[in-house]
Amino acid sequence: MITQHTASNSSKQISHSQEEQQAFLHQLRHDLLERYRPQLMHGAGPIRVMARVVAELEQGCRANHVSEELMRAEIVNRTIGDINLRGITECEGPAGGPGDYRLLADELGIALPGEHLAGCIASGATYLWLRYQMQECERLLLNEHYDPRIYDIYGVGNPLLRSWLAEEMRQWGIQVPLGQLYLSLGAMDGIDKVLRALRHLYRERQIADVGILFPAPGFNVPEWQARTYGYHLHHFTTLPEHRFKLTASQLDHILQESPDIRIIYLTITNNPTTFAYTPEELQGLHDVLAQYRANGRDIYILADLAYIGTGNPAEDKARMATFAAGENLRSTIFVSSFSKTHTLTGERFGWVTIGNPELAPALTPAWTNSMASLPGEWQLRFMAYYRLIESRPWLAEKLRNFYRLRRSRLIKQLQRINTEQHLFAEVYLDDDATVYNWSHLAEGEDAFSLFEKTGIAGVPGSGFGYSDKYVRFSIGVIPVPEQ
Repeated sequence: MITQHTASNSSKQISHSQEEQQAFLHQLRHDLLERYRPQLMHGAGPIRVMARVVAELEQGCRANHVSEELMRAEIVNRTIGDINLRGITECEGPAGGPGDYRLLADELGIALPGEHLAGCIASGATYLWLRYQMQECERLLLNEHYDPRIYDIYGVGNPLLRSWLAEEMRQWGIQVPLGQLYLSLGAMDGIDKVLRALRHLYRERQIADVGILFPAPGFNVPEWQARTYGYHLHHFTTLPEHRFKLTASQLDHILQESPDIRIIYLTITNNPTTFAYTPEELQGLHDVLAQYRANGRDIYILADLAYIGTGNPAEDKARMATFAAGENLRSTIFVSSFSKTHTLTGERFGWVTIGNPELAPALTPAWTNSMASLPGEWQLRFMAYYRLIESRPWLAEKLRNFYRLRRSRLIKQLQRINTEQHLFAEVYLDDDATVYNWSHLAEGEDAFSLFEKTGIAGVPGSGFGYSDKYVRFSIGVIPVPEQ
């Protein structure tokens, strides 16, 4: 017989019967979901709750010697947004061709020389090339009288890399000098520093009540950061008929009702919904803000660009063009990274671009007084990767094609499941961007019941400040089977 499903029983043996192992896995999953459901409904971290359920289920199965093959079939972790380059198995077309996505880990310099990748052996050429480029970049910095190995007084990063990233922003029409661009350890660190600095700035101006608007559903880490710094949080629940986006008329009403709002956190292409603002929708928001600025009320947009670059380049450029000039630019703080656009989540390459030249120096204390000095080796690695991305523009297109392949396969899988089990009210299509799917569950279903019935673990809508009638799936860690 299979043992009780706690890690303390890991030394006990079980029958090798496939049926018994499957029955055990189903019972363990059911018990874990029952135990964690109250935390999902009333706790503060639904994303972590679902991730913990999956982790404990896998731990319990391994402790009781459930086969890895059965676990792969019955536990499909779609909670995490990161792409595991080493786990890619998809190959569309001839091996070694443009559709051989197994090679991405090697092409992006993640794979070690000789590493096995789903039937391929990595050359490691890019892995070694990046290290050579780090040496070359250090020589460039030393020639400019900047030594990355000593203390950086301002903590905002070396001027050469910042000038390169300022050029990167120009592809989106955002033109600012390097003095208005600061490096960060990923986008989350950049957002945290901006919120910290703005809160300090308002205190110095003797403005006690500072509100920040978070449209929902949305990425929720900035909410935690803002709460930590004493902001007054305002939430607005967007509507499915607006594709879960804030409209101009809604923004106008919110600002009338809440005069303390001075910052709007806006993800231009949304996590979790996968929907992106159109240029017309963004311009509508800009027009509303212009009316308030004309009456002496300054309101900043904190624009999260995490997924700008994962979608159609022409459409992304059209979106960003609405921010490019005048007061729209001066009133926006952009947060960027290579985490999602180039699957470099572990590298933590991020930067903040400040549209207002007078505001930029007022934000530097958040850099100087937090990390003090950016790690020199990290900056050199960042520079090497910038050179890689600049010299191989086809990598971005290959990644966009890969994301599109996995999203389309996932949508087909969910549609097939829905035909058989009727678990969804609607499986949403996307705006050809991000690494997610956002779908509306059928009446009586939630992320837990879906996991129990299908083995697919997603993140409930409450993880993004929304209703648990919705669920977000990631295409990241696990490949999507071809139907």
